[in-house]
Amino acid sequence: MLSKKSILQVDDLEKEDVIKIMDTADSFTDISKREIKKVPILRGKAVVNLFFESSTRTRTSFEVAAKRLSADMINFSASTSSLKKGESIMDTLRTILAMQVDLVVVRHSDSGTVKMVDDLIDIPVINAGDGKHQHPTQALLDLYTIRSRFKECRGLKVAIVGDFLNSRVAASDILLFEKMGMDVSIVAPSMLLPEDCSGFKIYSCIDDVIESADIIYMLRMQFERQGRKFYPSIREYNRFFSLNRDRVGRMKESAVIMHPGPVNRGIEISDEVMGGTRSPYSSVIIEDQVTGGVAIRMAILYLILG
Repeated sequence: MLSKKSILQVDDLEKEDVIKIMDTADSFTDISKREIKKVPILRGKAVVNLFFESSTRTRTSFEVAAKRLSADMINFSASTSSLKKGESIMDTLRTILAMQVDLVVVRHSDSGTVKMVDDLIDIPVINAGDGKHQHPTQALLDLYTIRSRFKECRGLKVAIVGDFLNSRVAASDILLFEKMGMDVSIVAPSMLLPEDCSGFKIYSCIDDVIESADIIYMLRMQFERQGRKFYPSIREYNRFFSLNRDRVGRMKESAVIMHPGPVNRGIEISDEVMGGTRSPYSSVIIEDQVTGGVAIRMAILYLILG
């Protein structure tokens, strides 16, 4: 029921697809609030989480989404698979396909691997993050979270802050937010910007946007993808790019703070803003992103397999 059988990147989605996913997610949000959070829509379907890279939120979210739709979920972890014995990705795929599965969710540390998997198999593939390329379902859940808070997305000012050079989330979010008519700005140190940033409004300090933005989207510092140190010190990064209590206090009353997770406390967002089990600031809607992520992934699975 979408224009493409697979979701590999935001570019694959027509605007009508995005709206359909958002509207479908609304109904699945209601299901998740019931005492019995399960419907038999995908009973008999089998979904594989094929993760070659560590994940908590994305992997668990797809698993919960599939199970709430009554699909069978198979979790594959590269660290405990025959890949450790020398098996190739091709042979791993052949083994999985022989089990007669209906859809594969793939995460891999190398850009382009998900596209290779889609080219090799004839069942739908969902990109759950590939290298520095894209993470389309994260962008969809981010948009859904924003739409749930603001109702109308067109014209909203979004400031995306942090490690652009290594962030697949930033790549997907910018494409989707602009597709939906949002005004996107980039706030990052020059050494964490990609070579081609033409066409974007770029700022070198979060203070330049803190009072005007409707959404402050903090990117995770991607230490595992950084081959060298990109800034002098944590203190220097905090000075120009981190969210602390003072900066939150200067935000618009209606503005919100988002983050793809996991948060590096004390780097992207201060410990006092993050709080304990929940932030003391209602503007921090990171948990809403996680909740919306289940509904969005339920909607995607349903629209592809239902």
